[in-house]
Amino acid sequence: MSVRQSLLAILDQGPCYGYQLRAEFDRRTGSTWPLNVGQIYNTLDRLERDGLVSKGATDEQGHVFYTITDAGSLEVSDWLGSPVDRGQTARDELAIKLSVAATLPGVDVDAVLRTQRRASASRLAALTRAAHAGSPDGPEGLARKLVTDAQLFQAEAELNWLDRARERLAEQPAHAMSLGLASERPKRGRPARDAVTAG
Repeated sequence: MSVRQSLLAILDQGPCYGYQLRAEFDRRTGSTWPLNVGQIYNTLDRLERDGLVSKGATDEQGHVFYTITDAGSLEVSDWLGSPVDRGQTARDELAIKLSVAATLPGVDVDAVLRTQRRASASRLAALTRAAHAGSPDGPEGLARKLVTDAQLFQAEAELNWLDRARERLAEQPAHAMSLGLASERPKRGRPARDAVTAG
């Protein structure tokens, strides 16, 4: 999720202050990814530093309004016109956890899988209940439905992947999965403290 580009896209509709941006972000994402105000102001500071927004005057209530610059509008246009590159996302913590657990001697990987599957199934059930609870009509309801649908499909995919991981693990005998520490050490590393202080 790109908070930076989302806030810029909202500012492309007109000047806003921090709390207003927070409310607009919530409205446009179905209130499923709440942002704290500190995160918004940190992002606004970076956007201003990068020349994508400018800080305007303060109104009678003390609200500082931010206005998008031409460079900011161009970035919004580029963002909306470009596909999301899923290859550039953060590492998948669950995939890493399972792959490391599967290679550690003495770890009950099946127990790790069962624990995760229960949590993932519970999340899917909660998302399904939320989806059936209904959403208001109009643009805010549509935003909520789009986000909820994406979360439902991701939760279903995670359960399918966990089932596939269990199948893969069942294909291997437990002793074949364990990896001890490699006997060949990497050539690079942090020098010993004594060697650093001796020089």
